[in-house]
Amino acid sequence: MSSRFSLTVVCLIVLLPFAVGIRLIPARITSVGGGGGGGNGFSKLGPFMEAPDYRNGKECVSSSVNRDNFVSSSSNDPSLVHIAMTLDSEYLRGSIAAVHSVLRHASCPENVFFHFIAAEFDSASPRVLSQLVRSTFPSLNFKVYIFREDTVINLISSSIRQALENPLNYARNYLGDILDRSVERVIYLDSDVITVDDITKLWNTVLTGSRVIGAPEYCHANFTQYFTSGFWSDPALPGLISGQKPCYFNTGVMVMDLVRWREGNYREKLEQWMQLQKKKRIYDLGSLPPFLLVFAGNVEAIDHRWNQHGLGGDNIRGSCRSLHPGPVSLLHWSGKGKPWVRLDEKRPCPLDHLWEPYDLYKHKIERAKDQSLLGFASLSELTDDSSFL
Repeated sequence: MSSRFSLTVVCLIVLLPFAVGIRLIPARITSVGGGGGGGNGFSKLGPFMEAPDYRNGKECVSSSVNRDNFVSSSSNDPSLVHIAMTLDSEYLRGSIAAVHSVLRHASCPENVFFHFIAAEFDSASPRVLSQLVRSTFPSLNFKVYIFREDTVINLISSSIRQALENPLNYARNYLGDILDRSVERVIYLDSDVITVDDITKLWNTVLTGSRVIGAPEYCHANFTQYFTSGFWSDPALPGLISGQKPCYFNTGVMVMDLVRWREGNYREKLEQWMQLQKKKRIYDLGSLPPFLLVFAGNVEAIDHRWNQHGLGGDNIRGSCRSLHPGPVSLLHWSGKGKPWVRLDEKRPCPLDHLWEPYDLYKHKIERAKDQSLLGFASLSELTDDSSFL
């Protein structure tokens, strides 16, 4: 590959053995496409168009992050909004669109700091993924951590969909160990989301009492369906969650207090349920059930507008779905169907067109130019409630 770039990489070892951190000092990569047989892997992942350079308004409190020399103490800056996401070759296009949407709607985009968790053995190396993120978002504040898959691989059991068995799906269990200790609070987002509202509003969620996480809850959902008959027929297991009034919540959007998480050893509590699952099958659905067993009934309820989930259909067919009634701040294509796949296959669902304007993938950008940029009017056309702001 004939691409030329100037990039300095500083690697450091995170204290605990769950991840290695890569910090990229901002630099502009002049090309990520190109031909040739270069080994950096960009041609397989991109090319992506460079995003607009979103800047803070005058009303924003200036962040103390030094983009030329990030140090962990800057994470204590109260003006920062910390967001954690996974980063891998399969969902890279979704991750790029998600970041783009966050920056585009953030009131103070320069105060958003992304923590990307990359798989150790992804087909594209974490360094290549890091460089591609930097070339797409030259001024982005971010850090990449390499997730050691052997941390969790022996705890994963088979699921109803193979994609749910990816070790990276379990990285959210280890955020308290992976992220710098100075990061005391974080928003976790799946890679198949877009925001259409200011992420600061979600960041300002107050976790009352001793609650560790906040998420939209769905108490009308049949909680029992997330566990097997073997769980409910066990003489002891159902009693462990009795009296909690548990409600379903989706783990793709969470506000997390990492101080309480670490103090409460919640990673170990999740692992205990995963270890039991290996001995006695008590659920079928990937990484979600352990979270339900540990936290359901003690979650800070966040407005449903912050996770309009299920837009990817079910886990088998990935069929089209409509928005839930009510306002919308975040759309989430959980389920089998992903908007970039359906758009490329020319069989999109109506809501997939709301994702498309955030897509920075170059080969598809001409189609986006033919449409107006995502406006709230187009969103209101697809929901019965236009009060989505």
